[in-house]
Amino acid sequence: MYRPHAAAPARPRARTPLLTLLALLASSLAVVTAPAAEAADTLLSQGKTATASSQEGAGYAASAAVDGDLTGTRWASERSDPQWLQVDLGKRMDLSRVVLTWETAHGRAYQIQASDNGTDWRTLKTVTDGDGGTDDLAVSGSGRYVRMLGTTRATGYGYSLWEFQVYGSDGGTTVGGAVKVTGSQGNWQLTVGGQPYTVKGLTWGPSVADAPKYMPDLKSMGVNTIRTWGTDASTKPLLDTAAANGIRVINGFWLQPGGGPGSGGCVNYVTDTAYKNNMLTEFAKWVDAYKSHPATLMWNVGNESVLGLQNCYSGTELETQRNAYTSFVNDVAKKIHSIDPDHPVTSTDAWTGAWPYYKRNAPDLDLYSMNSYGDICNVQEDWEQGGYTKPYIITEGGPAGEWEVPDDANGIPDEPTDVAKAEGYTQAWNCITGHRGVALGATLFHYGTEYDFGGIWFNLLPGGHKRLSYYAVKQAYTESTSGDNTPPVITNMAVSPASSAPAGQEFTVRADVRDPDGDPIRYKILLSGNYATGDKGLVEAKWRSTGNGTFAVTAPEKLGVWKVYLQAEDGHGNAGIETKSVKVVPPPVEGTNVALNKPTTASSYQAQYGDCPCTPAKATDGRGDTRWASEWSDPQWIRVDLGTRTAIRTLQLHWDPAYARSYEVQVSDDGTTWRTVHSTTTGNGDIDTIDVTATTRHVRLHLTARGTGWGYSLHEFGIYS
Repeated sequence: MYRPHAAAPARPRARTPLLTLLALLASSLAVVTAPAAEAADTLLSQGKTATASSQEGAGYAASAAVDGDLTGTRWASERSDPQWLQVDLGKRMDLSRVVLTWETAHGRAYQIQASDNGTDWRTLKTVTDGDGGTDDLAVSGSGRYVRMLGTTRATGYGYSLWEFQVYGSDGGTTVGGAVKVTGSQGNWQLTVGGQPYTVKGLTWGPSVADAPKYMPDLKSMGVNTIRTWGTDASTKPLLDTAAANGIRVINGFWLQPGGGPGSGGCVNYVTDTAYKNNMLTEFAKWVDAYKSHPATLMWNVGNESVLGLQNCYSGTELETQRNAYTSFVNDVAKKIHSIDPDHPVTSTDAWTGAWPYYKRNAPDLDLYSMNSYGDICNVQEDWEQGGYTKPYIITEGGPAGEWEVPDDANGIPDEPTDVAKAEGYTQAWNCITGHRGVALGATLFHYGTEYDFGGIWFNLLPGGHKRLSYYAVKQAYTESTSGDNTPPVITNMAVSPASSAPAGQEFTVRADVRDPDGDPIRYKILLSGNYATGDKGLVEAKWRSTGNGTFAVTAPEKLGVWKVYLQAEDGHGNAGIETKSVKVVPPPVEGTNVALNKPTTASSYQAQYGDCPCTPAKATDGRGDTRWASEWSDPQWIRVDLGTRTAIRTLQLHWDPAYARSYEVQVSDDGTTWRTVHSTTTGNGDIDTIDVTATTRHVRLHLTARGTGWGYSLHEFGIYS
């Protein structure tokens, strides 16, 4: 169950605080031999122990299907569905092919399945149109036990196989067996089934339903572990798919207030016994359910809650709650150990300042865990200076986040380039492996496909596009990306004007783009209003190429700071994506703003609410950061006295989100008798630029229908001569 990482600018850095008659007939036919295995394959099943759901008689035992005799001996089942034949390979193996040499009594529909314990099975291949003869099936997965589960017979007889051959290799990956933290101070290691295991992982983002699609890709990257944030009934198919691909899972348990700054849920860990008992019961249920699953690597209790408690408490009470929370984590660890002594328990936080609480209050944790990004290379120093006596893993890590980078000229976090992000993953892995005997690996952030503001910042394949960071992680885990087609590289991206792009008008984006493989490049330009509207989604901009890596892009109508994304795709599933900010401002108006600092009055104004007082004069002070705001009722008005009869031709209204749906522009020579020169019933806020031809002293907005539940609010009421 994926819980997105909530990055917040206020977050501290790490340092700071898965048939007898038929037999006679078959013997008269030409001998069919199975094709030779590829050079890298080894026949694993011959002579191994085989069992079956049934056999037709004494001469048709399961062992006859793995004795290497392709035409002389065979296994035959009873005449019913379903039936199965399985072979024990002796230990867990990586599987590549299964060859079934059928006697005439063959299976129409059957599955090839694998298991690590002979009890829990995962399906590697499904056949629904079997026609007998020899079936040579490519499979991907691993297991100690491999079976053919027949579900539909093709004849009135049972199932009969001359030979059941399983090919593969001893990949050296041990999934079965107890997981332990072994060793002594500064010389620890994680072991699985007694074999050393370094966590080479990623946090898991796709849906469980998409696990069969993405898990083989993870394996190709050298990933052996994924991390989740929650464990429940939906977890089993994810575990099944992971095990089928030789990948293990750090099963997470969520506790409030998880996710660090900005996350909800304020539990009182001192007094709320009901919450703690409910969580203990819930967690125990899923530990018992999945403790024997071959994909389970360890249990992870909580995520960034020591830090997150600052959203709920302060001062002495905050310290009390942090001690109570970490003591409860220890209660959970003891409970898990009583149910499952074969898998370690850890707890994650976002801040090395949380470790003293775990050291003091959670001695039953087997190891610590840490989410750290741009400051990850300082975790070792903090561990050493803190005098800790347990190893750790990094449960989230990667390039610098919003809270760790300087602001750009528009006052928002300056997102690292694709090149810098890739370097961030490489550096992170080097610092983790550099803390030998203490840091036991990492699940870096994030194997996600979300295609939005956060997805572009952190995901290795947003929208399914592989980034430079994807290949950096693959290089770190496999030490090779030889033969891979890699993404276009974008450098020197610039936006002009960066801080004064007129709403609805064009601004310029320029960048240098090259493709390392010489592939043709297709472009997209997208916008995110995360900082202007709070919407993290991406929308494709209106744009045109002007050549030489330069693009004319139409700015949004909504004012504020927007993110602009230049995406370069190579047609091979790769993309380079760079982003810069652009500040959208009101479009310029020719002439002089004759309303500037002129006497301005209104039907009402808000004296106290948010940034108020919001007096009428603030609509004509020439500043975009102040505003007039009315009471929350209809109608309302705001007027400007120009002092003398003045020729005017343009009005520009810069609305706050509290805008007018319907309004009239009225003029008067005496401030008493008004005539309407413009009206609308379809106002949508943002910027209204209105052509008006009049000579007048007084100009009034008569506001008759609000566009929101608030009042009316204008940042600027500009009147141009």
